[in-house]
Order: sequence, then C-alpha cells, then structure tokens
Amino acid sequence: MIRFDFGHAHAFLKDDALASAKTQAAEAFKKVQTKTGPGPEWLGWRDILANPNDALLNELDALATAIREEADVFIVCGIGGSYLGAKAVIDALGPFFGSKGPEIVYAGHHMSGRYLSELMAYLQQPKADGTSKKVYINVISKSGTTTETALAFRVIRKWIHETYQNPAKHIICTTSSAGGALNRIIDANGYKKFVLPDDIGGRFSVLTPVGLLPIAVAGIDIRALYYGAVSAYNEIELNPDDLLSYAATRLALYQSGKAMDMIASFEPELSGMGGWMQQLFGESEGKNGKGMFPVLLGYSTDLHSVGQMVQEGQRNMIETFLVADKPAGSVIVETEDDDADGLNYLAGKNFHFINNKAFLGTREAHVEGGVPCLSIHFDKIDEEHIGRFIYICEIAIAVYVYCLNENPFDQPGVEAYKKAMFRLLGKPGF
Repeated sequence: MIRFDFGHAHAFLKDDALASAKTQAAEAFKKVQTKTGPGPEWLGWRDILANPNDALLNELDALATAIREEADVFIVCGIGGSYLGAKAVIDALGPFFGSKGPEIVYAGHHMSGRYLSELMAYLQQPKADGTSKKVYINVISKSGTTTETALAFRVIRKWIHETYQNPAKHIICTTSSAGGALNRIIDANGYKKFVLPDDIGGRFSVLTPVGLLPIAVAGIDIRALYYGAVSAYNEIELNPDDLLSYAATRLALYQSGKAMDMIASFEPELSGMGGWMQQLFGESEGKNGKGMFPVLLGYSTDLHSVGQMVQEGQRNMIETFLVADKPAGSVIVETEDDDADGLNYLAGKNFHFINNKAFLGTREAHVEGGVPCLSIHFDKIDEEHIGRFIYICEIAIAVYVYCLNENPFDQPGVEAYKKAMFRLLGKPGF
C-alpha cells in the first residue's frame, strides 16, 4: 500500500488552518468528481481508470513483446510528459545495470547537437559480434511540431529510412487522434500509430500509450501497473480521507507562506518518480503568481551539496520524502579484523537498514531546523504500488490546484519561451 505520514508537517500548522484547508480540499475533490471545476475537458485521465480498456493493454503488450524479441535499442523520442512518466516507471522498476529487454534511450528531450550526434554514432556502431543494431523508435507528440522532439525525429527518421528495408516497421508514433504534423507524416509513411486521447494532457498521460508502450518494451508488467492505478482510483472514490489530508496539508503549508516543495528520496530508483512529480506539480500549480516551486533532491548525495541550505537556509520550504519500506535488494556489511574505517559497529546490518536510519535522522534534523516534512511510504516498489502512486499524485495535484482557484490542466506560461525562441530563430509569423 501507499501510506502517508503527516505528523512532521502538522506540528507546524494551527488546527484551525488545517481544518479550513481540509474543507477546501473536500470541496475541490467534489469539483473533480462532478467535473465542475476549471478545465473539466481534461479529466480523461480519470475516465480511463473508471473504464479500463483491456483490448488496448493487450495490443500494447503484444507489440512490446514483438519489439523486445527483435530490438537492440528502443528510442523514446519526446519531451516533458511525453517521456518523463515512462522514464520514471522504467527507472523505478527496471534494473540499474543491464536491461530486461532492449536498451532504452531517450531523444527529443532537449536540443543538444552533441548528444544527438553521439547517439547517432552509437546507433551505427556494430554490436560485439559485428552485426548491426536493430533500432526502433517511438515518437510521442500530440502536435508533431514540438521543436525538440520534431528535430530529433527528423534526424533519426531519415537514418532509419536509409538503414532498413522496411522502415515503417521500426517507427511507432503516439499522437492526437487527428490533425497535426505527426499525423500527416504517419499518413504519408504508413507508420504504426497509437492515440493520446484528446481529453488527457501530457503530464497526466503516463497510463495511456504515451507511457505504457515504452514501459512494456522495457519488460515491465503494464497490466499490474495500470490496475494498481485502477485500485487507487476506486478506493479513493469511496474513501478519500488520506488523499484529502495530503492535499490539505500541502495547501495549509502553502497558505502559511511556504514557497518550495523539495521532493526527496534516499532510493535512487525513485528519483525518476520525483522528476515526474516535479513536472506534474510545477506545470499544474505555477500560475498567476501562485504555487510552490518543486525541487528534486536525491539523498544522501544531495545532503553533501545543498544539505546546509535545507538545514539553515530560508524557512520558506517544505520537504516531501518518497520512502521505500521494503528493499528490492540489499547488501550486508561484513566485519573486518582491523576495522580501519571504523565501520564494524555496522557489521551484520544491511544497507537498507542503514539507509533508512539516514532518512529518519535527516527528517529529524530538518524538522528541528524548521522544515515541515511529509513522507509518502511505498510498502514495496513494484508495478502495483507505482501505479497507485501515479494516480494518487494526479488526483492530489488536481484537488490542490482547484483550492488555489486555478486550472490544473493548462500551462499557458510554457508558450512564452517558445515565442521568444521562434522570434530569435526567424520562424515565419514570429
């Protein structure tokens, strides 16, 4: 299960402030349920869980199985919500080294010429046995004109067409149902297509083909992941108390003047989930001078870089810990005769035990230093729990942003940099 610990945050709040926030959160949740809040046309991420599409899951799984049997490299080409969700799940559930299937690489998530040129050189480099790599690409873009993704896809698509006799077999597109540049390219070349529903925005799309195909290609059970989210949806509809407490706690802390939410974990496999949360929260709440700035931290590494700031810097921050209660694997510390490093006092302990004490000590120190801390605990890191967590984050941010009287589902400010960039690049019309 997913468990919340608010005790180290509620100590910073007055009872009446928390009670008021809970009332606001309950009202906001009703708006989500009844589609009476801002942006109701973007609530499809709830509808797909209320009415699971098993045929689509089977189709995605079958294609992923075929790709895994043949591909050496699978490229996920997208930016923002088009790749962050898939990467988060793959990082959480895949191995740190090696792969359950083809190597997963990413493109179209920035405009670095060096990165793309080295990626192309790597794709063309023969395998150890001298044979050529078999490369597949999944390009993900609702419009097909997102600059970062479209540029990378143009380069990679040209190489695929020059390299393979049947290039259409190697290219899978995920885009809108109709219209847009990518659909024109699909129609001209006969590429396989999956649809991102029109009522689901990019940062809420991980449980659509946007995220599910790359996740399945990585060898992860998308049915268990999806139905973990379905279970969370059904349970929260019947009893939203924990969800509302989370949204209300965050809201009350924001209303008390907190301006940053540091998303931290002592488990490297959860760093990708933190990165996905960073986009989900940042794009949803950062509007009209409102919202907390989401900051991603990886502990204990970042305790040696920004730990001083967290401990004694401005008291305008909260901290959200992602905690794995049961390890997927660990190592036992052994005794050494000379104890030169002074670590024999840890002999017989495993690294998860030590890591957990580091978390508890860090939280204790940060609370004493004036930082409210929330903890979200995973009973274990598997498909079901990650699926549950995805939906919990999605519904929590929707409720929280409704409490700010904003639309959680648009991102008008994202267009500002694009307009300036296009003008500087000389794009017609800018």
